[in-house]
Amino acid sequence: MPRGVGGESPANVQKYLKGVGYPAKKRDLEQQAKKNDAPKEILDVIHQFPDQEFDGPQDVMKAYGAVH
Repeated sequence: MPRGVGGESPANVQKYLKGVGYPAKKRDLEQQAKKNDAPKEILDVIHQFPDQEFDGPQDVMKAYGAVH
């Protein structure tokens, strides 16, 4: 369920990953989110993602669905 601005919805996670180059590793996603001033809740979600290479936003959303 969407939780509003700053929450943990999939759209908010993608917003904080703007500018990441795919394919990207989990570490790359975390670094880009930090550069985009992601709140702790978003960083915590990304931290729960599996250590893998993400080919695009669709892979990120699959990982998001697995942890939520």
